[in-house]
Amino acid sequence: MEAVARLNNVPTSPRKMRLVADLIRGKKVGHALSILKFSPNHGAIKLEKLVLSAVANWQAKNPDEKLEDADLYVKTIMVDGGRMLKRLRPAPQGRAHRIRKRSNHVTLVIDSVSDFVTADVVESNEKVN
Repeated sequence: MEAVARLNNVPTSPRKMRLVADLIRGKKVGHALSILKFSPNHGAIKLEKLVLSAVANWQAKNPDEKLEDADLYVKTIMVDGGRMLKRLRPAPQGRAHRIRKRSNHVTLVIDSVSDFVTADVVESNEKVN
């Protein structure tokens, strides 16, 4: 059973956030949290809270399962561009340059490894038959 967490309008450019997101894609949740805790990037703080939120969402969906036995991992993480604040900066000779202050939307999906393994076994058995 997978759980989803979303973070909208983070005031960091999508390019900078993708660098941090690529560090944790496909990793176990515990390992991903330790990577984010010691990462110096600004987006790591926001992503750490997002991973914890996704774990809490998973626990709410699966109240009868233990978190330690679930063996959760980051299934997918997507960073999309959000709204853009447009500002003007004075330039030489009376001109103006446009400054684009970018933001992003992050979508995180975590899943249990046991669900992933059973789905692979079922698919491989269907191909054999």
